[in-house]
Amino acid sequence: MPAASTFDVTTGVDLQEVDNAVNQAQKEIAQRYDFKGTKVSLEFTRATNTLVLVADDDFRMRALFDVLQQKLIKRGVSVKNLTIGEIKPAGGDTVRREITLKTALDGDTAKKVVAAIKDAKMKKVQASIQGEQVRVTSPSRDDLQDVITLLRGQDFGVELKFGNYR
Repeated sequence: MPAASTFDVTTGVDLQEVDNAVNQAQKEIAQRYDFKGTKVSLEFTRATNTLVLVADDDFRMRALFDVLQQKLIKRGVSVKNLTIGEIKPAGGDTVRREITLKTALDGDTAKKVVAAIKDAKMKKVQASIQGEQVRVTSPSRDDLQDVITLLRGQDFGVELKFGNYR
């Protein structure tokens, strides 16, 4: 019997690219005329994987978020992996928004991925949740390629990454 082939389904963001995008956004904010003389800031905390945006009003908050989103897209960071918080009033007549980065598959998303694979009813393909990833196993590499194609065609709310292909 041939050895089984496997691959892992995960998600995540490159924190260095997020850091670079935040730095680029801060430079653009400092240069833009519509942000001159306003209370606008953008902070990235690696330890908690959060971005904090602070602005004078909702209009500037939307402009700040657009700048950040453009820079993230340009750096290749998927905006699907952002959990965008509500705009809340903050001290000093400002508004604040927290954005959390998804760095791992949560339980619900992993269950959806496994369910999608099982609903496809592919013979000899097995999927199991292992911590923050889903391991897909099959004796046929062609079946694994079909599973990758199937998963890429669906939307799970996060960017899926396929790795550890053996």
